Amino acid sequence: MAEKILIADDESDIVSMLDSYFTRRGYLVLKAYSGAEAVRLSERGPDVILLDVSMPDMDGLEVCRRIRSYVSCPIIFLTARVDDSDKIKGFAAGGDDYVVKPFSMAELGARVAAHLRREKRHAAAAELRFDGDLVINYSDRTVSLGGQDVGLARKEFDIVEFLSQNPGLVFDKERIYEGVWGIDGEGDSTVVVEHIRRIRVKLAAAGAQRQYIETVWGVGYKWAK
Repeated sequence: MAEKILIADDESDIVSMLDSYFTRRGYLVLKAYSGAEAVRLSERGPDVILLDVSMPDMDGLEVCRRIRSYVSCPIIFLTARVDDSDKIKGFAAGGDDYVVKPFSMAELGARVAAHLRREKRHAAAAELRFDGDLVINYSDRTVSLGGQDVGLARKEFDIVEFLSQNPGLVFDKERIYEGVWGIDGEGDSTVVVEHIRRIRVKLAAAGAQRQYIETVWGVGYKWAK
């Protein structure tokens, strides 16, 4: 299976150059042109990330801080200049390496390959969804908001998993019950309402600023897009 590399840089010519180079070498390339897009694409489980430090909406250091708790792959910063203080900030944010622009493509390719060789010995990819400050880790079955664990019970997480993997689709409580408890569940669909109430209370207590599970009156529930 091809290794995935996420390239995040607001300079489209650099993204195009890196895309061409790594695609020719058998990588599957994910391209982001902003910090917010880089955060979103990190859900796709890249094996390595090339991250520009200077992006206008959200710089690379902030991107790294936001995703590092949930993304274990190597992160290599791309920067026009670097001194010791820059390196300290980058490593503190969770970065693994720096490459200074303009860089040698051969050297960058070698660094990426070296990081991937080391990573293969111990890294395990996690299935994630980023939704603003909310992070759902489907592999660990955890939900966190702003870096803090929300602490959902098993069936509560099952409901979050069911709805969040189908964002925007409306399900009535009977369909949710069937999807979470199974058709042989020993209860009835009214428990769905109480579980969703508890999920909302826990998310609100953790500081949620909006409803992630929306009520569609007279129909059911959906995960907000």
